[in-house]
Amino acid sequence: MRALLQRVTQASVTVEGAVVGQIGAGLLILVCAMQGDGAAQADQLAAKIAKLRIFKDAGGKMNLSVKDVAGAALVVSQFTLAADLRGNRPGFSPAADPETGNRLYQHFSATLAALGIPVANGIFGADMAVSLVNDGPVTIWLDTAV
Repeated sequence: MRALLQRVTQASVTVEGAVVGQIGAGLLILVCAMQGDGAAQADQLAAKIAKLRIFKDAGGKMNLSVKDVAGAALVVSQFTLAADLRGNRPGFSPAADPETGNRLYQHFSATLAALGIPVANGIFGADMAVSLVNDGPVTIWLDTAV
C-alpha cells in the first residue's frame, strides 16, 4: 500500500457540497491499495504511521507521534498514488481493483482507529474536494513495497 501523509493543523473532505470528514491537528493520509496488497500491508502501514514521530516535542524536534500529541487522522482514498508515469498520460493499472481497494481502505482505517487514533474518512470512489492547512510543511511518502 502507498500513503502520502501531510501533517496538518486542520483538514476536511467535501463530497457534493457536504463535509463528510474533518479533523483538527493530526494527519491527512491519502492512501492507495496496490495490486497484490492484502490485510497484512494495510496493518503494516497503519502501524508505521501510528508510530511515526513527525510532530514537534517541547524542544521543537520531530520526536512525537500523532498519538503522542492526541492528533487525529483524515483518511482519503487516492488511487492516483498508483500512477504509472512512463508516458505523458498516467496509467493506474498498478492500483488494486475497486472492490479490493475499498476493502483495504476500510481495513486500514479500522486498524488505525484500533491503534487509538481518532479517524475520519472520505468516501471511497467519490469525487472529493480536500482542504488542508499543512503544518511545517511536513509531507511524507510511504510504500509497504519499499
